[in-house]
Amino acid sequence: MASLEDESVSARIDALQSAGQYTFALREFVAGRSESPVAVSAALRRLKKARRIVTPRRGFFTIVPLEYRSAGCPPASWFIEDLMRFLGQPYYVGLLSAAAIHGAAHQQPMRFQVITDRTTRVAKAGRIEIDFHSSRSLAEVAVQTTETETGTMRVATPETTAFDLIRFADAAGHLSNVATVLSELAERIDRVRLANLATVYGAPETQRLGFVLDQLGQHDLAEALHIELAALRVRPIALAPRQARSGKPRNARWQVIGNFELEPEA
Repeated sequence: MASLEDESVSARIDALQSAGQYTFALREFVAGRSESPVAVSAALRRLKKARRIVTPRRGFFTIVPLEYRSAGCPPASWFIEDLMRFLGQPYYVGLLSAAAIHGAAHQQPMRFQVITDRTTRVAKAGRIEIDFHSSRSLAEVAVQTTETETGTMRVATPETTAFDLIRFADAAGHLSNVATVLSELAERIDRVRLANLATVYGAPETQRLGFVLDQLGQHDLAEALHIELAALRVRPIALAPRQARSGKPRNARWQVIGNFELEPEA
C-alpha cells in the first residue's frame, strides 16, 4: 500500500508533467515542503524503481511518460537544456546528433552527442546515453536554437557541425563516415558562414575539412576555406593524426598528407 509521502510525491510529479515540465532538481523538489526530505527521497527511489522517473545525473530527475516507459527515458532532446542548466555548463548539441537534426542522418547516432567546455562523464538514463566532448571554442562557434517537444535546445549550425566532425572524427565513427555525413550535410552549409569559422578552428581543421570537401566534389565550399588559409599559418599535417604518415602522398593545395583512404558510402 502506498504511503502518504508516496502519494504526495507522485501527485506532484503528475502535476509537473501535466504542466509540460519533464525535469526537476531534488533540491528544489524538497525545498519549503512539509514532508521529510528522507521520506521524499525514499518515495523518489520507489518511483525510479517503477520507471516513473529516471536520473541522468545525481540530484536531477527526468519524468518518464507512459509511451517511453519501456525505453526507460524520453529522448535526450526533452531534457538536455535543463540538464546542462543543472550542471551549470554551456553546451550545444553537436556532431552526428546535430547532423541528424539538419537532415544528414546516414545512420541514426547511437548516442546523443553534446559539446561543452570541460571534461564531463557520460550521462545514462534508461536506454539513453549522452556523450560529452570538450572544446575551448564553445563561445566562438555558431549555434542555433531549435525547438523540442518540451522547449528548446542549442544545436550546432551546419557549418559548426562540419568543423566538429573533422575535429572529433573518432567520435563520428571514422573519417569515411565523416565524409559520408558531410556529403549529405553540404547542401545546408553556407560558404560565407563556413569561411568565418576558419579562424576559430585554426589551420589544421580548416585544411582537413577543405581537403575532404574537395574529395567529395564540394569545390565551392572548399574554395571558401582555401581563401581563408592565406591568413593562417599552414604546415603539412596528416589527414588522420594518429595514423602512420611516412611514405604517404601530400596534397599540395591543402598540405594534407593522405594517410587515410576516404571511402564514403553512396
